[in-house]
Amino acid sequence: MLTSRSSLPAPLAAAALVLLVDTGPHPWSEPLALLACALLPFRRAAPYACLPALVGGLGWPPAVVALYRVGRHDRAPVAALWVVASAAVAATTFVVTQSLPFTQAVLTYAFTLFMAVMPAALGVLLRTRQELTRTLSEARRARTAELVALEEGARAAERARIAREIHDVVGHHATLIAVEAAALSATTPDPEARAAATRLRALAKESLEEMRSTLGLLKSQPPPNTHHDLPALVERARSTGLPITLTDRTTTPLPPSTSRAVYRLVQESLTNATKHAPNAQVHILLATRADTLVVQVRNAPPPHPPPHPRATGGQGLHGLSERVALLGGTLSAAPTPQGGFEVRATLPTTATRVGGERRATVGPETV
Repeated sequence: MLTSRSSLPAPLAAAALVLLVDTGPHPWSEPLALLACALLPFRRAAPYACLPALVGGLGWPPAVVALYRVGRHDRAPVAALWVVASAAVAATTFVVTQSLPFTQAVLTYAFTLFMAVMPAALGVLLRTRQELTRTLSEARRARTAELVALEEGARAAERARIAREIHDVVGHHATLIAVEAAALSATTPDPEARAAATRLRALAKESLEEMRSTLGLLKSQPPPNTHHDLPALVERARSTGLPITLTDRTTTPLPPSTSRAVYRLVQESLTNATKHAPNAQVHILLATRADTLVVQVRNAPPPHPPPHPRATGGQGLHGLSERVALLGGTLSAAPTPQGGFEVRATLPTTATRVGGERRATVGPETV
């Protein structure tokens, strides 16, 4: 449709101005001007409909509205053409009907041209302002996107630098540990020491491979550990003298992210148990309830408590709490009434969701 409610005030205002004039130069001046006002709702498609009203002398109110529309929406050559045509029609009609001398005719043409230029110039000005505002908004969006890209690039560069530092420093020490353990295994006559050195060498090599895999430094990365690898993890922990029982009551397949989180949770719990409660009995339980997996790692009080106070404030379980929270689960870690320590997590067994609400509660790492 060519008309709308928002376009009605302009025609009504132009018609009111026409009616305020008592009479026009010709008997048909007022009807022609009112007809032009009635055609103003269609000015977007036919702005030229107001030009005939200028011949009657009362057509300026609708002509001003039409010229504003021309300057607001048309290109500069088209707008200039309408301005010149309107001024020529109005001025020529007035000069001819009034038989003006040359000097007054020149002034009439100048004044009429000024009257025609003003509404068109106002339309052009508003259109230019709107385009400039839009351009500035696009420039701001582009600048914001550029800043985000630069920030992401800086973060990526910093992560790469940290990865190189970790690989160079930690990898060097892990390699030395593996070499020293191999030398000890080859030179010691004690079978137990030889077995311990062999295990130490294997753990050092595995730690080095996992570190490189995590940092993305291997071309062919090994598959990540999942909860199916828990028996091997438990056997390695048992070889250090830690008595462990593993009970797996899972009945449904686990999502890959949940399965990896279970492995890391048990691994971190066993590491803490070996460090803070050596030789204490450890019970590991995996059980599914509806669409939830419960992972529980509980150790009894150590038979021989360490002489020094337990260290607290480690970051292992805090890191696990972030991993569990991202999967939409919960994590709690706290001492038991019997004097031991329990780590308990609930994880979804259905499709995981990223950015879950963090509901992890982690106490001091004193497993």
